[in-house]
Amino acid sequence: MSTSAHSSAPATIHYPDSDGKPMADNTLQFQWVVTIKEGLDALFRDRPDVFVAGDLLWYPVEGNPKLCQAPDALVVFGRPKGYRGSYKQWQEGGIAPQVVFEVHSPNNRAEEMTRKALFYRRHGVEEYYLYNPENGALSGWLREGDELLEIPEPRGWTSPRLGVRFEVEGTDLRLIRPDGRCFRSYPELVEDWEREEARAEQERTRAEQERLRAEQEHARAEQEHARAERLAERLRAMGIDPESL
Repeated sequence: MSTSAHSSAPATIHYPDSDGKPMADNTLQFQWVVTIKEGLDALFRDRPDVFVAGDLLWYPVEGNPKLCQAPDALVVFGRPKGYRGSYKQWQEGGIAPQVVFEVHSPNNRAEEMTRKALFYRRHGVEEYYLYNPENGALSGWLREGDELLEIPEPRGWTSPRLGVRFEVEGTDLRLIRPDGRCFRSYPELVEDWEREEARAEQERTRAEQERLRAEQEHARAEQEHARAERLAERLRAMGIDPESL
């Protein structure tokens, strides 16, 4: 009796690009997620070896699609910019995100935040920052060996990796770049652009007015010169040397 051998290809493991959860639970949380992520993007826009993402699923271990987390913002030094549906660490030279941010919302339960902190500790995050825009609470953790240890006073703290200083005014987080400029929300950036455009328009108007004044002065000088020439001609016609006057 003959038997036929059947070979089966290993099942393809699917790593979803979405966990089905919303990026944010409310408009305030969304505003801060976008402000932090876009501010980080702007900070490292000239660094092709720094990858920044927001709400991107991170899979640290190949073969385990259930082991994942989607930080509100993450920064990876040593990886190129570019599109990713998710961050599969084994395809990224084994490099884990070094810095992650979470923006707290009222729907975040304590056990959920504890799980996130444990995930970041176990999978190599160097710096973890948690901000609550509802009350201005700011927490931070820094890696020492295998542990993420809480930063005693994150206000006034400067991130070793980012070079960004953390301040809180009222309930607003201020992330201050090495050049002294603060991360700005998109509406704030639009206001800055509009003010800059208004200043530029004023400068253009002043320059145009100066040009017109200079042309008018030049025209007056030309007229005075022509008038003087006509007078000199009349004097010479009368036999008078204008130079003798």
